[in-house]
Amino acid sequence: MIAVTGANGQLGRLTIQALLAKGATDIRALVRTPGKAADLRSDMVDVVEADYDRPDTLRSALTGADRLLLISGSEVGKRVAQHTAVIEAAKAAGVSFIAYTSLLRADTSPMKLAEEHRETEARLAASGIPHALLRNGWYVENYAATIGAALDHGAVVGASGNGLISAAGRQDYAEAAAAVISESDLRTRTYELAGSPSFTLADLAAELSRQSGREIPFVNMSETAYAGVLKQAGLPDGFASILADSDAAAANGALQGTSQDLESLTGHASRSLKDFIATALAG
Repeated sequence: MIAVTGANGQLGRLTIQALLAKGATDIRALVRTPGKAADLRSDMVDVVEADYDRPDTLRSALTGADRLLLISGSEVGKRVAQHTAVIEAAKAAGVSFIAYTSLLRADTSPMKLAEEHRETEARLAASGIPHALLRNGWYVENYAATIGAALDHGAVVGASGNGLISAAGRQDYAEAAAAVISESDLRTRTYELAGSPSFTLADLAAELSRQSGREIPFVNMSETAYAGVLKQAGLPDGFASILADSDAAAANGALQGTSQDLESLTGHASRSLKDFIATALAG
């Protein structure tokens, strides 16, 4: 049996779909509120309650599971404790293999977002459970709000300078996760998952200009100034600071990857920036 945490989230749902497409017939969808994920339930998919903050639900949810896809939590600042609770529950339940959605080059990344991933990777290593680190690069969908704001205000803004960003689509990462968690290989290993071709925010602005028929430049800012823009847009101070930090780190290559692991796992090229922008404009 394959268990998937965060199964009601965007990545979780896509991963379950990818597992079903690969012929998986015994999937357990772990969700915080089963009533909100009733549509996931089928003859092949069981839906059970599993709350990262309630270890008792984790232990019961993982009983009988052989493999676990641990999708990282969304609550920055709480994730180490939450992930540790899942890992401990998996060990108690006798789970034989865990795949974890980490961050591109988490072991060396200067990004603040990498800190909790790095600690989770250490907890996995200490658990003794064979595992795969799925170090996901940036999601191209992260730029949906950027495109919306650029169309409203006439510019793409950020703090990434000329830094290349090797983003891929959420569907790409879901297919990669499904490939790893469903295969028979139980060796501990690491995948650096990056999209191709890489692009800068200036490239994004140029492609948005081309497709929208408007002249939309990229305006590079300092990390502090960009954090201020994000706060003015309504983002909480802490989250705005983390996003600005990520952009500033991207200026120095933190979001650029050259590994072909993603394409090797999915068997196809990753979602392009051109396709993403076309979809965003059509929507």
